[in-house]
Amino acid sequence: MALPSEHQDNTESGNQWQPGAFLAAPFALIGRYALAWINNSGAAIIFLFLSVLKIFRPRQLEKIVQQIYYVGARSTMIIMLVGLFTGMVLGLQSYHALSKVGAEGALGTLVALSLIREMGPVLTAIMIAARAGSAITTEIGIQRISEQIDALDTMHIDPLRYLISPRIAASIISFPMLTALFDLIGILGSYVSGVWIMGANAGTYFYRVQVSVELKDVTDGFIKAIVFAVIVSTVCCYQGYFAHMRPDSHGAKAVGLATTSAVVLSCVLILVADYVVTSLLI
Repeated sequence: MALPSEHQDNTESGNQWQPGAFLAAPFALIGRYALAWINNSGAAIIFLFLSVLKIFRPRQLEKIVQQIYYVGARSTMIIMLVGLFTGMVLGLQSYHALSKVGAEGALGTLVALSLIREMGPVLTAIMIAARAGSAITTEIGIQRISEQIDALDTMHIDPLRYLISPRIAASIISFPMLTALFDLIGILGSYVSGVWIMGANAGTYFYRVQVSVELKDVTDGFIKAIVFAVIVSTVCCYQGYFAHMRPDSHGAKAVGLATTSAVVLSCVLILVADYVVTSLLI
């Protein structure tokens, strides 16, 4: 048992509680997260810039076409399925809401503008991020931890030009086309539920779609699709390319965590970018 004088000496020698450090700890944690976010954001922007520059190098067309097939063509069925049932649900809910105020004739306007301006680009991007984006992250991550990317460097083959640039170009091409397909199938699905099931007038429905949709609405939807394509392709490729540098894990576990981070971050950034782009275009 220590004497009171010894206990007092130990306390005065540096074991005493420091209230300043305790109060500053939350701010230090916030600062570390903020610096890490800024560092990763800057690295991702440079990563995107260098990859876009290398899209226009020779002999890129064949690899871009292969990625268009993988990202775009193989996502067609899931986009059509989601678009069909999204349109059918939107038709049912919209007709039910409009019937309360006697405005059933505006069903075509509401459905068309909702799909073309908002739901089409957003849901298409989220579905592609879940299907193709996760696969892209996993594929590139496995190539990284198995040192295949290092082998490309050894053979003087630029990994960004060979692996990343074709995927970004394919996403920019595929996203608007799949968004247009989603919009078309969604409008037809809403016709099935609103006209065939709920009894809305078919002529009024298509007339409202025709007169309410302007070129600006379609253009704004395609602009969003291109923005989402850049976000999804950059996030997924970046997470896979630097999976070996994750501080929380390594090896196969790092690839799994990188894939999860890529999908979650892509979906969050899609929703954030949707608000920002909408506020600029409206």
